[in-house]
Amino acid sequence: MPAKLDPDPDAAAVYKAFQDAGRPAYETLTAAEARAYYSAARLVSNPDPADMASVRSIAIPGPAGDIPARLYTPNKLRQDEGLAPALVFFHGGGWVIGDLDTHDVVCRGIAHDGELLVISVDYRLAPEHKFPAAIDDAIAATRWIADNARKLGIDPEQLSVGGDSAGGNLSAVVALHARDHGGPLLAGQVLIYPATDFSMRHPSHSEPETSVLLTHSVIRWFRDHYLSGAQDADDWRASPARAETLAGLPPAFVITAGADPLRDEGDEYARRLADAGVPVVHRTYPGQFHGFFTMGKLLPQANVAVREIGDWLKAL
Repeated sequence: MPAKLDPDPDAAAVYKAFQDAGRPAYETLTAAEARAYYSAARLVSNPDPADMASVRSIAIPGPAGDIPARLYTPNKLRQDEGLAPALVFFHGGGWVIGDLDTHDVVCRGIAHDGELLVISVDYRLAPEHKFPAAIDDAIAATRWIADNARKLGIDPEQLSVGGDSAGGNLSAVVALHARDHGGPLLAGQVLIYPATDFSMRHPSHSEPETSVLLTHSVIRWFRDHYLSGAQDADDWRASPARAETLAGLPPAFVITAGADPLRDEGDEYARRLADAGVPVVHRTYPGQFHGFFTMGKLLPQANVAVREIGDWLKAL
């Protein structure tokens, strides 16, 4: 069945172009080959990068050695007594693919539109590093950034976390961990079509029209690379929806897409946050597929999403 991408003809056209290109499915590749394909795709789909005042590489001490990270400073930066708000960003890619370069443009865009610092974190990937390695890195990086906030020019009271897909999962888990383990106190969480429940029982995981680019079989490929077994899926650090309560979490900006296997679990997580008393802005993009957020050269709605995130972060 063709993907239901109406009312956005741009998304339908991009999907057709990907089909016509005959790219191999990720599940037919090794992890290294999939990473190379994903990295090359950004040259076609990423918009022009926003100019920054500076982009600096930093090394964050982690549980298995230094974690590479990148600090973005926009030309226009909101500051109070030399300190600025900041977003710790975790890239998507199913915990298997993606890196600092694949999400460089969106980090620049968020920094520019939000007039804040962005620190992109290059956590360890599977299958070389299984769950919970990525989580351990994300938690350690956020803690280190909070502890060194003033040295980095960050207002420690205006530190948020965010990311897309697997990065949205990591952001949700970091927020839960911070709530339950003495901080750091987070100002907000940006969850862009987040993976929240490895049960994969929601209807959108079986609807033919959601199997677009991030197909149902690719999701299983990512899962099998990341998790060591079925027992990991029940761990709230893998499936934040399994957390006993979502009360007491920081305000959230949640994005979901219509033609996305993760749609229903993202929608449900947003509802549960709101029901728990967490301030939530939930933006749905019914005509988009999973992964659209980084495709601003081809999909205008991606640039809209970046601007909306920037506006929300400014409102915090």
